Amino acid sequence: MAAENKVQFNLKNVHYAILTLSGDTPTYGTPVHVPGAVSLAMEQSGNTTSFYADGIRYYTAQSNTGYNGDLEMARFPDQMMQDIWRHVLAETDLVAVENCEINPADFALLFQIDGDKQSRSIVMYNCSGTRPAVGGETTGENKEPKTQSSTITASALPNGNVMAYTTANTPDTIKNSWFTKVYLPDETTQAKIKAKIDGTETQAS
Repeated sequence: MAAENKVQFNLKNVHYAILTLSGDTPTYGTPVHVPGAVSLAMEQSGNTTSFYADGIRYYTAQSNTGYNGDLEMARFPDQMMQDIWRHVLAETDLVAVENCEINPADFALLFQIDGDKQSRSIVMYNCSGTRPAVGGETTGENKEPKTQSSTITASALPNGNVMAYTTANTPDTIKNSWFTKVYLPDETTQAKIKAKIDGTETQAS
């Protein structure tokens, strides 16, 4: 058994993959690298509801509505602006145009976080992002880069899957191909997930 990380640090290898849903079935484009990762802070989204009876907390229910947070990059490249926020590139003069009537695309967000033992690779399956702000400031004595941010909402797929991540014992074949194709659980794993949902999992699961 490989040793697990004690700490984690350093965001890197941010990618996106365009999501297309056909009914309940997700398909993804090839992941595209986004250079210049600065920070990603995704907070869990959901509520805990408690019901009291007989003078005690009789029942508790938790909702999982995914994650919300900000992705900060050195800048969002033109290709991502066209793929995600669907800016249109003019064929003749290569000027990009934003139109308020065009809906942005959904996507998977893939990234990697280093640890003291090994890196962990993560994919959030069903993301949307707010448009990055436009801005700049006068350069003084020091040139301080002006970063860009997008608020990311990571929701569940129709089957309920929100994200997946590598563990200390994930085979190298999976780790090494993480950013070439969006990882999706196989039928055996989905059956285990369903068993947990239904409360029919065996002790060995």
